[in-house]
Amino acid sequence: MAILVVDDSRDEQELLSTRLRAAGYGSLMVADSAEAAFGILGLGHAGQGTGAVDLILMDIMLPGVDGLEACRRIAATEWLQDIPIIVITAKTDEKDLLAAFAAGAMDYIRKPVNPVELVARVSSALALTEERTARKAREQELLLRTEELERALREVKVLRGLIPICAKCKRVRTDTGDCQQLEVYIQDHSEAEFSHGVCQVCMKEVYPDVFKG
Repeated sequence: MAILVVDDSRDEQELLSTRLRAAGYGSLMVADSAEAAFGILGLGHAGQGTGAVDLILMDIMLPGVDGLEACRRIAATEWLQDIPIIVITAKTDEKDLLAAFAAGAMDYIRKPVNPVELVARVSSALALTEERTARKAREQELLLRTEELERALREVKVLRGLIPICAKCKRVRTDTGDCQQLEVYIQDHSEAEFSHGVCQVCMKEVYPDVFKG
């Protein structure tokens, strides 16, 4: 799974990247500003980012657009809303952390970064991402199956209600006012199929000699 590290310090980029690779996370991208991160994510140009991102590690103190504003913009973008963001900050006052969560961050890591804490929080965030992805896939499959069932039910033809049949010729008057043979009408309005034969009553009428005696 791909991780985007956003930090303006090359030393911090290298430190985080090295520790993450050592923990088995090899798909890493780095950005030295919020604007560079937006380019990778395709923010402002839907579908034109440089790669899929599954987790963002966001430094709070960035030049230009700071980390909190970057979090807000990412969280406000529909196709990016599901990407978890972990802020990396030296500010650990309650108001600073509340501001980070309000901006869209799901977790935080204190500076200087503790390697064990880094890996644990990254692992937890990615596990949640995988679970969310799997849940959405199940929901999508259920939706498709529901649509298929509804479509199949719409296609099932069932005869209901009053059928206007002529008492003499036994033809059925259709919705358009035409008259249709009963068997044709039934075939058009149901899944029934017909096999033809001659009943005993008709046999006696058609072949009376056979039933004499």
